[in-house]
Amino acid sequence: MREGIEGKVVLIAGGAGGSGSEAARDLAAKSARIAISNINTARMDVVVAEIAAAGGDVRGYAVDVTDKDGMAWLGETVAKDFGRIDVLINAAGIMLIRPLTEINTAEWEMTIDLNVKGTLWGIAAVLPMFLAQESGHIITLGSVHGLKVFSPGGAVHSGSKFAIRAITEGLRAELASTAIRVTSIIPGAVDKGIQNKTTGTDSARMLEIYKRAIPANAVARAIAFAIEQPDNVDVNEIVVRPTTQAI
Repeated sequence: MREGIEGKVVLIAGGAGGSGSEAARDLAAKSARIAISNINTARMDVVVAEIAAAGGDVRGYAVDVTDKDGMAWLGETVAKDFGRIDVLINAAGIMLIRPLTEINTAEWEMTIDLNVKGTLWGIAAVLPMFLAQESGHIITLGSVHGLKVFSPGGAVHSGSKFAIRAITEGLRAELASTAIRVTSIIPGAVDKGIQNKTTGTDSARMLEIYKRAIPANAVARAIAFAIEQPDNVDVNEIVVRPTTQAI
């Protein structure tokens, strides 16, 4: 089913790896026009080149999602380059699992800046134009750790994911009288490399859990499903996790 995807301009914040890059490839194959932003330009350039080589309409933008002004610039520039934006996918995120008792405030700050503020700055970058054009679709990537606190070690991470879910649902309710759609994709363990960034005392436990992780293209398919629905259908939440995962 392509009629709900073909020709749409999709901006993917954090689109150079993991679920973001898989969504970029999948949606480009379904004839969407793709804008990818990422702080890691080398990885981003690889994804852009791959999609372009397959005949896709794609551009890359070097932006850090924690930079509010940079994200505002991103929204304006992508809209200028492509003529409009139809879908925003907030795919950037980090998972740093460490007991609160170890008190690593640098990791706490990074988690909030990247997961929560990054999501907000993405929304702020596109929402005014979505309201003006009376259409659009905002998709956030949360986590099952935003449904149930992952403990021990995941209090801050879960706090950020609970916040993303609350922000997304609050936005959906505020926009219910408009044609703008809002979707929360809530993955369980997904093999997208995020587990390798947990370097604290819980790193071994996380790597063991992620041995049963599902591939990132499972999340990409969930994203495509939400986008391809008719305009009057708003898929609000999709939870996708390994069959063997309890939480």
